[in-house]
Amino acid sequence: MTDYSNVLVVNAGSSSLKVRLLDGRDQVTASLDLDAWAGAQETTRLERFVTGLDRVDAVGHRIVHGGADFHSPVVVDRPTRDRIAALADLAPLHQPRGVAGIDAATRVLPRVPAVACFDTAFHASLPDAAATYALPREWNTRWALRRYGFHGLSHAHATRRAADLLARPVTELRAVTCHLGAGASLAAVAGGRSVDTTMGFTPLAGLVMATRTGSVDPGLVLWLQQHAGLSVERLSHALEFESGLAGLTGGSGDLREVLTDRAAGRQAASQAFEVYTHRLRREIAAMTAALGGLDVLVFTGGVGEHSPEVRTAAATGLGYLGVVLDEDANQSAQPDADISAPRAPVATLVLTAREDLEIAHHTRAALTEHTREH
Repeated sequence: MTDYSNVLVVNAGSSSLKVRLLDGRDQVTASLDLDAWAGAQETTRLERFVTGLDRVDAVGHRIVHGGADFHSPVVVDRPTRDRIAALADLAPLHQPRGVAGIDAATRVLPRVPAVACFDTAFHASLPDAAATYALPREWNTRWALRRYGFHGLSHAHATRRAADLLARPVTELRAVTCHLGAGASLAAVAGGRSVDTTMGFTPLAGLVMATRTGSVDPGLVLWLQQHAGLSVERLSHALEFESGLAGLTGGSGDLREVLTDRAAGRQAASQAFEVYTHRLRREIAAMTAALGGLDVLVFTGGVGEHSPEVRTAAATGLGYLGVVLDEDANQSAQPDADISAPRAPVATLVLTAREDLEIAHHTRAALTEHTREH
């Protein structure tokens, strides 16, 4: 059996790139982080980094959208790569960057097998009631319209890690996992399976994000097209790149900038923070309703891990659900940490986002199965 111990994980986000080389014990032996990464126009540093690695047995890629075709990790060949690229219209911020990562790694490591791991796969378990849009049935069938959900790799890891820290079987946990970064989503996870989530057909729905709107009334978008004369192209760009925290403040959309401006008394930043945290509280409660109760609330992702202000604002409105923080623990939290108040009915955790571990695990499993079948 081929040894796939050393897995190179290429995690392309909406604006950043994280690359990790994990050994057979899942220890990170080399890493590259690019906070701003343009994808296909900027692969030189990625290729240089990969060229300098001693041994890579396999490559695992984070791909945001699997569409109707991909419900589990898949070994990448040219037709598969092209099918992934064809889904770019469903995730225009992410999909082209994911494909750029595949292409760059393939150029440097043409004989090393690669696996695509999809953020949507974790949410394939959504029940029909949560996944189905109330649209004409013919549309849903013809165009595979449904709520796909995203950040599944992060939500899956956060759920399992929470179970480990609480010393409880994951099959017994009702968890709401909050992946908060430039992109943001929640998942309601019952027994280790996703039963609801805030994102939908694309990563545009749900929470307020750095540059994305989150959910808006579709009638409002139609009104802007019909009465304000905005083209589809103009609307699409604005909803993806000019909205969210950036739209509300006129800034970059980086929450750190919002918090700094809020502390300086800038009204737009204060309003943006209130809009952001109001939507977050509301959606945590909605996810709890989908679960029928809550055992653990998890914060992860760049904002979830590093912003005690956001965690406080969210929890302050959720006491009726049993969420109560130890504020000293919250302010000083270094992931992985329990920030629950003593005897709080619901555990609240701050966890490091480790999509790399999920991707490495799925990559080894997919290649082992592929080798066995062939």
